[in-house]
Amino acid sequence: MPIETVPYVVLERCDRTRNMARYYVLSLEPSLFGDTALVRQWGRLGQPGRQRIDLFRQRAHAVETLESWFARKKRRGYVAR
Repeated sequence: MPIETVPYVVLERCDRTRNMARYYVLSLEPSLFGDTALVRQWGRLGQPGRQRIDLFRQRAHAVETLESWFARKKRRGYVAR
C-alpha cells in the first residue's frame, strides 16, 4: 500500500536490555490554510511525548519527506505496528 493512502504510520522500537521502549508516529494532515502538514510525534511508550508539525505547500513534497523519515526510522531499528 503506498504511503500516500495511509492516514498515519506508527513505529515502535523496544529493546529490554537497554530499557528502551519508544514510539514514533508520522501522519499527513491538511492545514487550515490549504497546505499539507507532516505531523511527527515521538516519545517513550506509555508517556506523553513530543510533537513537531512541518508545513508544505505541495502534498508531493510532504509525502517525500514522510517517506524519508520512515526510511530513517526503519534503519534505526523501528518496526511498523
